[in-house]
Amino acid sequence: MDAIKQTGAQAVHPGYGFLSENAEFVKMLEANNVEFIGPNEKAMHAMGDKIQSKIIAKEAKVNVIPGFNGVVKDVNHAKQIANEIGYPVMLKASAGGGGKGMRIAWNEKDVEENFRLCTDEAKSSFGDSRLLVERFINNPRHIEIQIIADRKGNVLYLPERECSIQRRNQKVIEEAPSPHIDPATRKAMGEQAVSLARNVDYTSAGTVEFLVDDQRRFYFLEMNTRLQVEHPITEYITGMDLVEEMIRSAANLPLSTTKQEDVKLEGWAIESRVYAEDPENYLPSIGTLQSYVEPKQIAAENDVRCDSGITEGSEISMYYDPMICKLSTYGKSREEARQVMEKALDQYLITGVNHNIPLLRSVISHPSFKKGDLFTGFLAKYYPHGFRGHLLSIESGEAAEFAMVSAALKTILATRDYYQYDSRGLSSLATLPATQNGHFTVSIPQIDGENQPFNLNAHVNISLEGSGAGEGGKMINFLGKNTFTGTVAFDNAETPADKKSHKITVDWSIGSSFVHVNANGNDYVVQYQGQLNTSYGLLLQYKGSKYNVSVLSNNQATLLKHMKPVAKVDTTNMVLAPMPGTIVSISVKPGDKVSEGMEIAVIEAMKMQNVLRAPRTGVIKVVNVKVAEAVNGEDVLVELEK
Repeated sequence: MDAIKQTGAQAVHPGYGFLSENAEFVKMLEANNVEFIGPNEKAMHAMGDKIQSKIIAKEAKVNVIPGFNGVVKDVNHAKQIANEIGYPVMLKASAGGGGKGMRIAWNEKDVEENFRLCTDEAKSSFGDSRLLVERFINNPRHIEIQIIADRKGNVLYLPERECSIQRRNQKVIEEAPSPHIDPATRKAMGEQAVSLARNVDYTSAGTVEFLVDDQRRFYFLEMNTRLQVEHPITEYITGMDLVEEMIRSAANLPLSTTKQEDVKLEGWAIESRVYAEDPENYLPSIGTLQSYVEPKQIAAENDVRCDSGITEGSEISMYYDPMICKLSTYGKSREEARQVMEKALDQYLITGVNHNIPLLRSVISHPSFKKGDLFTGFLAKYYPHGFRGHLLSIESGEAAEFAMVSAALKTILATRDYYQYDSRGLSSLATLPATQNGHFTVSIPQIDGENQPFNLNAHVNISLEGSGAGEGGKMINFLGKNTFTGTVAFDNAETPADKKSHKITVDWSIGSSFVHVNANGNDYVVQYQGQLNTSYGLLLQYKGSKYNVSVLSNNQATLLKHMKPVAKVDTTNMVLAPMPGTIVSISVKPGDKVSEGMEIAVIEAMKMQNVLRAPRTGVIKVVNVKVAEAVNGEDVLVELEK
């Protein structure tokens, strides 16, 4: 309100954060004769409450999920309702959104634990601790209908969005339209969404969310009375600017399109939510963005769109949602949009914080995603232990190519000591001694299918196909293309050696982190993110995953075997803070006996509560923190007796 008074603003667009569904804010604007670019306070209040919205949906003859349409009094009441509905059930914040205050309960014990966590999250995020309980539909698709309405009685539904790739009930990847929905189902869902909107005199943009089973039966989930995070993909396929339509509605103008039959559906769009979080455990990451480069056009004009609010040097803090950017891509077909997304993720540079690009890149390329076989449990099924990195394939030749690229980059980097200067300054060409026959041992850390770490060890013989011989070696171009040929043999391959000869062209420009590679006819991007603290280490990113690759000469590899390994710190007796946050509760005191997996404490960060559990059975030795205390990542919160 201060900003409005200072600027003399006539209207406010609230974005899509918590303020966008705050009915009290709308009331304050109305009292000050300022237009809210969104729904009216009555509709927002009615549909923003999940309990009330289910009652209204039933009245509007919208399919609803079986559940209890009232306020849950306490944990015993929740258990009673769950037993009547039948497990599994979903506990959900009545005033919630964005996956906050939502947890699945498979039994009574889950209800007891999750009721408290959901209540606390709901109160922290929305100032409203009320919960509802409803049947959890196993393996559903999460599909939503975008509606747009003006103040002249026009209400339209737009083609659906599929939002089934989720973690913690929060969307990660969305696409429009859905590969599962046929025209008849789209029409039925759309008409029910419009009926619901008309029932509450809804205006502006809103989204009616449904759960859809494998038979295309759909059930009302909730209505978001605001612009959605994933609105760009709807704009891509309809050609409509949803924010403009919201402004037209607030200005009492008709929608730019007022007839349902004029709403178009052209092409396909996908959105990936880029988060500052560790994809292995989905815990948020904080820090400063040391490097930040968003992808640009890939194959056609406007086929990549980045909606972000940060720049290089921005700080990602513990107080806000960890989303960095909404990365959207477009194509004439689903496969075209998917391929553009793959390339865009490969060319997205982020350093300074952990991020989920490795997971996004893996999901987009997953065989089930390619087929359109999606469901809300996708990540839990295919990444049960979180994402641990792309597994390089020896059989396909991918691992050999990557080892070759690593050796080639090491060779190119060595040219920095051999720069030539002329009257114009630095020259891109340098004569590098002994590059005609390079012999390297390349070690690439990986995680196998059982989530066990191992090193992929390769012996690379590589030679430069230079642009002409100089004294002592061939000419190498640090600022452009260099072509190498060579062979690769693996220590840990089933066959003793890969006899196939590999040919790669590496195109690298100074100041750029992106290395464009053509390997045996395949084009892809490898990100060079710097040399590690050893002279032989490279930090590379390929298909979204980071690799701490060591590239050693034969002599270095021999000597390294005699180096004493660094001792590891034993943390088996400690409960560490997984990220910076605030201690919400502590469940133990010194002397308490605990079993493995028992709750030790709850820490809140970025509006989400995380339960910290005992790493093993034992006795609590010391508790180092208090409730409401702020802690840093890796702080020792609780210690067990040895």
